[in-house]
Formats: sequence, C-alpha cells, structure tokens
Amino acid sequence: MFEFQQYLGFILFLTILTIGFWLMIFLIGFVHYWIGGAIMELIKEKREKKAKESA
Repeated sequence: MFEFQQYLGFILFLTILTIGFWLMIFLIGFVHYWIGGAIMELIKEKREKKAKESA
C-alpha cells in the first residue's frame, strides 16, 4: 500500500497539475481577449482614417 510520503507526493503532483491547467485556461482567455481588442482598435482607426479622407 501507499506510504504517507507517497500520498503527499501524489497530492502535490495533482495540485501543481491542476494549478497549471487553470493558469493555462486563464492565459489563453486573456491573450484571446487582448488580441481581439487590438484588432478592434485597428479596425476603428482605419474606419476613422477612411472617414476623414472621404470627408
């Protein structure tokens, strides 16, 4: 059977794995939001520039 040290090692492994998984999900969401905002800003700037040139 498992000894207490092995049990603690397994719990520590699962904790680190879970923290890494949720951090990865958070960072993917944050980077997606960041890139989406940057693209929207570029589109707005191009529209404003086009409106100024045509006016």
